[in-house]
Amino acid sequence: MPMFAFEGKTPQVHPDAWIAPTATLIGDVVVEKGASVWYGAVIRADFGRIVIREGANVQDNSVLHVGDGVCEVGPNATVGHSCVVHDCTVGEQALIGNHATVLDKATVGARTLVAAGSTVPPNAEVPPDVVALGSPATKFLPHSESARGWVEYNAEIYRQLARRHAETIEPVEES
Repeated sequence: MPMFAFEGKTPQVHPDAWIAPTATLIGDVVVEKGASVWYGAVIRADFGRIVIREGANVQDNSVLHVGDGVCEVGPNATVGHSCVVHDCTVGEQALIGNHATVLDKATVGARTLVAAGSTVPPNAEVPPDVVALGSPATKFLPHSESARGWVEYNAEIYRQLARRHAETIEPVEES
């Protein structure tokens, strides 16, 4: 996996985390135990620190960047496919849906699902235990049964999938 030190700050990855071989980590990045960073994701911490907490997952082609503070993905949280998470805080077990964007200094509450394609604007405070939708994401609804299931089980599904990838992926030479 491509990892790069930047101005003396080197990514730190717990031995029990899984980083896809095509993910890129740059600078002051911390990936805690049981977390996973998937194919094509870019986590660039050149202005501040990015922390991927225990059991969290950052899925394929997502981009995380930080301004002058700390960008944090909480324990057991999910950043879905092709998301932009910029200089914000994602709460414990929250789920950022595919192609969603969370912007500067926003806070996404614990167990909240940010709907696919939604945009959480700068400085927004999304409460816990809701579905946030819209662009900007200003509509907050109670969890449906389906949303609750995704929030409750997604982190464990991705922990198991990361183990399978760690054990079985291998490069294939073109024929």
